[in-house]
Amino acid sequence: MASGSAVVPDDSVFSDFRRQCQSKENWVSKYRHGGMEVWVEVAPVPAAQDRGKNHVSKVHKIKCKMTINDVSAATMYDVLHDGAYRKKWDPTVLESYDIARITDNADVGYYSWICPKPLKNRDVVTLRAWQVKDNAYMIINYSVKHPKYPPRKDLVRAISILTGYLLEPTGPDSCTFTYLSQADPKGSLPKWVVNKASQYLAPKVLKCVHKAGQQYPEWKKHNSPDKKPWYHPEQSTLPSMEASELAIQRGESLENVDESGVRESRENEEAEDSRTGQRD
Repeated sequence: MASGSAVVPDDSVFSDFRRQCQSKENWVSKYRHGGMEVWVEVAPVPAAQDRGKNHVSKVHKIKCKMTINDVSAATMYDVLHDGAYRKKWDPTVLESYDIARITDNADVGYYSWICPKPLKNRDVVTLRAWQVKDNAYMIINYSVKHPKYPPRKDLVRAISILTGYLLEPTGPDSCTFTYLSQADPKGSLPKWVVNKASQYLAPKVLKCVHKAGQQYPEWKKHNSPDKKPWYHPEQSTLPSMEASELAIQRGESLENVDESGVRESRENEEAEDSRTGQRD
């Protein structure tokens, strides 16, 4: 991913994101049920000289694909963009707002969310970019440093290495919805806990977004129905900001907050796998 003043993704970044969403190579299926499937990217095999050395396992890249038979790709795309509507359907949101406009198809925003106790609540500052091209709707984001939005003492600053959505129409009122993410919630959670949790959370998030899509057209009729700045940048009321004022946020620069109250065993996780990891 680019750094410095070139933080805004170009066509090659979107093309690579779409390739990852559509690829089956180097992905292992972890869950498949009811039109939903979850994959985890295969970790590279360490070189012989590196085996046995101490290393920190990376956070998995996960991919979740859902078949939607009653909502169009365009409507789901609008749901993901519409910040005012998100506060209506997202039960975990604490704060969510756009900070500044970078280009006609990129902005920087803030999002914080509620985590189950005893975890501390999280927040992120991300650059979000979007593109509609070749019968596909895409939104991607990744964490950035903003000079006026440093980490807060009451929240753990999480990291989106790359998170995004690909919506592909399959009919006038149907689509496939792919969510791909590599994100680190930081804190002191073991990486294996993070990886396991993400596999179960992704389907729940997508189901919630799908329900929001079903209800969005009626809601939008009564809430600025003609305002869609993601299609019409002239409608945006955000202040402009130069991309050079931002930098990619690296996880290594953030403090790990002690969350020693969280204790879960691998045995419990494996038991949960056998109960919920249904396959068609």
